[in-house]
Amino acid sequence: MAQQQKALDLTIIGAGMIVNDLLLPSALHLRRLGVIGEITVCDMRMSALKALKESAELREAFPDQEFQVYPSLESGDSTDPELYKQILSKKSPFGAVIIALPDHLHYPVLKGVLPFNQHILCVKPLTLRYDQALEIESEAYERGVFVGVEYHKRFDRRALLARKHYRSGDFGDFALGEAKLIEPYFYRHSNFQNWFTCENTDPFVYVGCHYVDLACFITGLRPVEVSVSGRKGRFPNGREGYLWSNGRVTFENGGILSVNNGLGYPDDAAGGNDQGMVMYFDGDDCAGLLDHDDHVRGVEYGFSANIAKRFQYVNPDFYRVVPWPGKGLKPVGYGYDSVAATLTEASRIEAEVNTDPEHALEIRRRSIEEADTKGLIATPGNSSYNELVQEAARLSILNGGDVYRIDYNTDPPSVHKR
Repeated sequence: MAQQQKALDLTIIGAGMIVNDLLLPSALHLRRLGVIGEITVCDMRMSALKALKESAELREAFPDQEFQVYPSLESGDSTDPELYKQILSKKSPFGAVIIALPDHLHYPVLKGVLPFNQHILCVKPLTLRYDQALEIESEAYERGVFVGVEYHKRFDRRALLARKHYRSGDFGDFALGEAKLIEPYFYRHSNFQNWFTCENTDPFVYVGCHYVDLACFITGLRPVEVSVSGRKGRFPNGREGYLWSNGRVTFENGGILSVNNGLGYPDDAAGGNDQGMVMYFDGDDCAGLLDHDDHVRGVEYGFSANIAKRFQYVNPDFYRVVPWPGKGLKPVGYGYDSVAATLTEASRIEAEVNTDPEHALEIRRRSIEEADTKGLIATPGNSSYNELVQEAARLSILNGGDVYRIDYNTDPPSVHKR
């Protein structure tokens, strides 16, 4: 039997790169499928909203879809960081919100959204401190609000297969690994230069968290020790940020994962970025190996016209829009699957509530508990080790790479210098 859905009005807070490249197009397609209703994108910057409305790529892929922006394009830039509350005050409860803002803004905006009783998808990491993640988890559960965290690598089929094999004992015991995710140099010329500063975040927190989460997702092991060193540099506007980082995460079984990150993959190079992870395992008088080359996925294009970068390594697995029987194009890939998982779950919950409104809170809380336990969609309940790692990482990088331990014997778990 087909799963019942209720079309939820969606508010997207933020209009930056990830909204244009993944979140908004995914939402527009989900509206075609009856998961999403009206879509409103809110941002303080008129230039960002205008770019979305004028996007030729969005018009080509979604000629049958429309979305609203707030404030209107005639309003000019806003100085009100709580603009989104004006939208949510007019929305019915238990719609959906996507939070797509810089790392350090997640917590205050999550706290601002929760009183409106909206289901939430937040870009990673959820917060930068563990106590904040616990606070969000507790309040969301009390209200029956489903919160998903956009760790999209969990939905890569290769990651799902690796998880299955590891947890079946096929690889052995994780011993040593190396991950990298180097984003393009042009990020330095984007809005990143206005917020990606030393006091707010760093490359390990911003993108390294993907591979820390992936290692935990595959193995089920908890991280217990973190050290991160950073190399500072200046953005074109003169602001100082950590532009490169090297992290080391030790897990409860003694396994070690090294993570290299930065904003410096050459813009003219063939890939969109440079990323991947290798893991080695101890078996029974033998070794195991997992090698995910996320940089080159077996597809190379050499364009003869219309495309500025003529030779490219193409990643068809994360996110692309492709022909389909309907109008325009449809999104495919694990990036889309990740967004769809949380929004579809929120839609399914509200469809179930509609059939049994007297037990609405019970239905919503049961759904949160089931998602926490299943562990596929990242939730505050099943991914808060990420907040422990990010809290330790920020302390480490700001203190010259000192080692910080995560103590699970305290209640709640705590982070302290070794």
